[in-house]
Amino acid sequence: MKMKRLVSVLLAGAMTLSLVACGSSAPATETAPAATEEAAPAATEEAAPAATEEAAPATEEAVSDEPITLTMWCIATEGDSNRHAYEEAIAEMEEKYPNITLEWEAIENEAYKTKIAAAMESGEDLPDIFFTWSCAFLGDFVAKDRVYCMDDVLAKYSDELPESMLGNTTYDGKHYGVPTTMNIVALFANMDLLAEAGWDHVPVDYDELIQCCDDLVAADIIPFGCAGGETWCVTEYLEPIIEKSIGADALNDIFLGRESYNNPDVAKAVDTFQEMIDKGYFDPAGASLSNDEVKANFMAGRTAFYQNGTWNCADFANDAEFLPKVQVTEFPVIDSSKSKLGQLIGGPSDTLAVTASSPNAEVAAEYAAELGKLICHYGYLDGCGLPAWIPYGDTSAINPLTQSVAEICANADAYVLFGDTAMSAVDKDPYLDAVAKVYGKELDGQGFIDETSSAIR
Repeated sequence: MKMKRLVSVLLAGAMTLSLVACGSSAPATETAPAATEEAAPAATEEAAPAATEEAAPATEEAVSDEPITLTMWCIATEGDSNRHAYEEAIAEMEEKYPNITLEWEAIENEAYKTKIAAAMESGEDLPDIFFTWSCAFLGDFVAKDRVYCMDDVLAKYSDELPESMLGNTTYDGKHYGVPTTMNIVALFANMDLLAEAGWDHVPVDYDELIQCCDDLVAADIIPFGCAGGETWCVTEYLEPIIEKSIGADALNDIFLGRESYNNPDVAKAVDTFQEMIDKGYFDPAGASLSNDEVKANFMAGRTAFYQNGTWNCADFANDAEFLPKVQVTEFPVIDSSKSKLGQLIGGPSDTLAVTASSPNAEVAAEYAAELGKLICHYGYLDGCGLPAWIPYGDTSAINPLTQSVAEICANADAYVLFGDTAMSAVDKDPYLDAVAKVYGKELDGQGFIDETSSAIR
């Protein structure tokens, strides 16, 4: 019964994550609704379907026994938390479909964004299956007619893949992606280091966070590490600070182009971030480090906090020595008149899709659907995120950090999808450029809103 309740809690939170749908594909963000204002369903057994004991029967095979080679691009590099899930899923597919050879290439996050965007622009040398982020990121490719419609294939999985999970990969009423796991931005804390600064709990509000950081600095402990070499990591800090200053709906409207960045409260939030940098809360070496290096520093006890995606639960849980030290929470509220706890950055974003020009598009679509379900299954067991698909089999070993994330999501109020995913490609680059300048102290709050409001819409 306890395990059944856990799965219900996970899905209760996860199913609301999909409520930021993407609407039409030209561009995807134009008609997306605002972040949901409704709380997530209660954490009860009735909140969502329980895990089934066994995997549902596979879809009818769309392929013959003749040898076929499919290609796939993804970001599951050796150091990626989802690598194991991909390896297990692909091995299972190879056993089930010995006539299909999958040639897959894993590319580092930022390099992948550049590579897939360039390939989609030219329409040349595209893989059969590709990893993508949802909403505007995938929507830009859909608008170019580069993506195969998955309606017929996904209809076969309606009992395993809730329609609510497909909102962020639906454009003009058609489905173009297979969701896998979902994640939010969370604040991880090394409780041993907090204890050295006199703290026996994670700060529960912003004033406590500032006091905790001051106490850490006084104890010669660096509060935060942030990979300036990878701008998306900087957004994992800046976006929650803005959201907890101006509110989820206001930030969502900005990301979706409904409102301008020219908002004094956004400027104030950016200044808040820079004040934290000026007070020595961030490791100065982080400006030139990769995310893997910053995460390694956190796990080695060199920084007290690490704010990043909840896919990191897997790596933290797999370290038996580190796991007892770490707790996970959300960034605290800065302006309670505009925001509240439970307003989170994240949502169902990780997706597999199929190129429309693939010579084996129908086969690739069937393969991608099954592969996506398996990646979700193994990723969930590893603690790489909440499941988009209804869990099956024995899920009793889900790690405590993922369980904590599930509780956070089950009590969520609203979600705003990651900014560089929610925005169109045209808007994303100037946004990330401005974020990088903020971390490098080239722009203050006013400079940030001046630059983004002039460059974006």
